[in-house]
Amino acid sequence: MEQKRVLVTEKAIEWIEKLRAEHGELMFHQSGGCCDGSKPMCYPEGEFRIGQSDVFLGKVHGCGFYMAKYQFEYWQYSELTLDIIDGRGSSFSLEAPYGVRFTVYSRLFTEEEIKQLEPVS
Repeated sequence: MEQKRVLVTEKAIEWIEKLRAEHGELMFHQSGGCCDGSKPMCYPEGEFRIGQSDVFLGKVHGCGFYMAKYQFEYWQYSELTLDIIDGRGSSFSLEAPYGVRFTVYSRLFTEEEIKQLEPVS
């Protein structure tokens, strides 16, 4: 069994469903900083251009989850859990107008889990 790189909480699933009903299929890109900080950004699928400098980490509740390659170098041995919290962040992410924001929590994989990691592309 392969170890997933990104998990999702039930609360985040509820918001994904709400946003999907309004905007269609979705995608996430883990922002590397700048004006929106370092947080997962939620977009309608295809609205954010994924390029050769991005890594696909897997799907969370049917949504692609991506991260910049340079950022992945730091996070490659961490399991991320997508969650949603109260508080409006300054971002272009779809949940921002609702007074909530997606966030990720991380933990380091064990050595055994590292051996079972899903490949990235």
